[in-house]
Amino acid sequence: MHKSIRSSIDDLRSEDRELQNKAFFHILKLTEKPVEWTYEVWDKMLEGLSHKDNHVRAISAQVLCNLAKSDPNGRMLKDFDKLLAVTKDERFVTARHCMQSLWKIGVVGIKQQTLLVDSLAGRFEECIIEKNGTLIRCDILQSLRNVYDAVKDERIKEKALELIEREEDIKYRKKYTNLWKK
Repeated sequence: MHKSIRSSIDDLRSEDRELQNKAFFHILKLTEKPVEWTYEVWDKMLEGLSHKDNHVRAISAQVLCNLAKSDPNGRMLKDFDKLLAVTKDERFVTARHCMQSLWKIGVVGIKQQTLLVDSLAGRFEECIIEKNGTLIRCDILQSLRNVYDAVKDERIKEKALELIEREEDIKYRKKYTNLWKK
């Protein structure tokens, strides 16, 4: 791994927010495409999911989601539950950043897609009792839409529409349906 990349990875845990954000955007840009250094940082990102600083938790989750495309060994299949746990973070903004990035895992391969869709469907059912349940549901359906748009698998659309039909509140059912009217 190049020295500048290592430095940016280290800066992801900086207490200097400006430095941390600069490093974060640099790493996100690098990981838009597959990278060779995935497993050099994987464990550090996993550890970051339970860091005391919610910014580090959010950053770690988003970087891991971006690294999914660079995971030929399929570690994400084993570690996915740790990411899904962050969608229940005590800080809603952290949970939401993670939730909004999870879709990137579902476009990597069929195993990852199946794991993601099944997990999001389960999360859809359980989140309704949470404080921001309807917003979480909206993010889940948007994630499914993002995966569908990338892979065009009709089963994803069918699952999303099935979830929408389970929404009892007509107002929210309409809002969720609008995500799929494109």
